[in-house]
Amino acid sequence: METSSENVRSQMRKGVLEYCILSILSHKEAYASNILEELKGANMLVVEGTLYPLLIRQKNQGLLTYRWEESTQGPPRKYYMITDKGREQLAEMDAAWQEMVQCIETLRK
Repeated sequence: METSSENVRSQMRKGVLEYCILSILSHKEAYASNILEELKGANMLVVEGTLYPLLIRQKNQGLLTYRWEESTQGPPRKYYMITDKGREQLAEMDAAWQEMVQCIETLRK
């Protein structure tokens, strides 16, 4: 059973996950497992079942694109890349994030 603080963290993570995906892909292209590793490395615990629908939604919105690459270790991999529209969205999210942080810091004083 999830505690109240775990639920709060979970809801906050869900709210910023799309932002995190764009941020990761703004540095380099990556396949889903790479994205999951980056998120886990930042203590954003996400499962594949959560990630794939977000990637599909962002691709359908024109924020991401992908290419297939043959793999020596199994099936081909789908590498995701941020688009120009995705970079514009990320810039808007960066500004909104900074504004939110400033608001919270003001309220906490």
